[in-house]
Amino acid sequence: MTLEQDTSETAGRRFQHRLLEWFDRHKRDLPWRRDRDPYRVWLSEIMLQQTRVAAVIDHYERFLRRFPNIEKLASAREATVLAAWSGLGYYRRARMLHAAAKNIVNEHGGKLPGRAEDLHALPGIGRYTASAIASIAFDEPVAVVDGNVERVLQRVHGKNLAGENLWRAAEELLSRQRPGDFNQAMMELGATVCLPRHPQCLLCPVSDLCATRGELDKPRKGTRQTKREIHYALACRNVSIFLVQRPKTATLMPGMWELPETVGANRADAAWLTLRHSITVTDYLVRVLRSPAPKGLEGRWVRKSRLATLPLTGLARKILRAAKIV
Repeated sequence: MTLEQDTSETAGRRFQHRLLEWFDRHKRDLPWRRDRDPYRVWLSEIMLQQTRVAAVIDHYERFLRRFPNIEKLASAREATVLAAWSGLGYYRRARMLHAAAKNIVNEHGGKLPGRAEDLHALPGIGRYTASAIASIAFDEPVAVVDGNVERVLQRVHGKNLAGENLWRAAEELLSRQRPGDFNQAMMELGATVCLPRHPQCLLCPVSDLCATRGELDKPRKGTRQTKREIHYALACRNVSIFLVQRPKTATLMPGMWELPETVGANRADAAWLTLRHSITVTDYLVRVLRSPAPKGLEGRWVRKSRLATLPLTGLARKILRAAKIV
């Protein structure tokens, strides 16, 4: 009998017991799981937004070495924080993280609040993030709903749940004794077993309680990928690179540093370096030309040894890495 058919309290406890037992045995060894330090839990949750786990691990450990606690983060310059964040993308997350750290130091004595409601009031912390931090770091019995949990709940119940119905279903299933572990177990199940396209039902610890046991049909919205070609000038002088800074008022990556964009040559073989780069729904073909610094353009010659301290755009960092400059 599936969980949807058997709505008794016993069925819910059986689901919790099996999932937690599976999680205890099979959870991935991730650096933010080695303790429940609230700062580290918060940092990991912000970094994991819209970013794969594999891409976060190195950045997380480097960021912690640079800012080992909230006080260090709060006292840093924004440009320094952005430079440490460089390569993770979605830089608004870093700005909000920095703003929240200052708020925590000034308003909360340097300690993260322990309740989801109070966490939600901080810059950059939404409903999911507040619930994740509160449950994992402080054992508050609040459920989380992210993309992985949504998929698991929809398959378990055999319904295309959405909005408050999703959050209600998550709350009803939550283990009150181990809320943080249960929330992580739900996310882990969705990330490693209950996969979007090819669910591994034979490996699932709760498959016999699942109404779907596989893919749940749901309406899909196709997103058309826009293609665009852009050109950048790579100007080198001795041990320096010419860079420009995006306006502070720019809607995308304000204040970040990048190579100057330039008019491309008519022939593709004029490019010194070619690579691809995607941002949301746009797929860029990037051509880089070795040339002098464009005239009439405000910029700065930056020594190669200082590039790591600047908040570079993800594309600028990718180009400089491909050129073996960083």
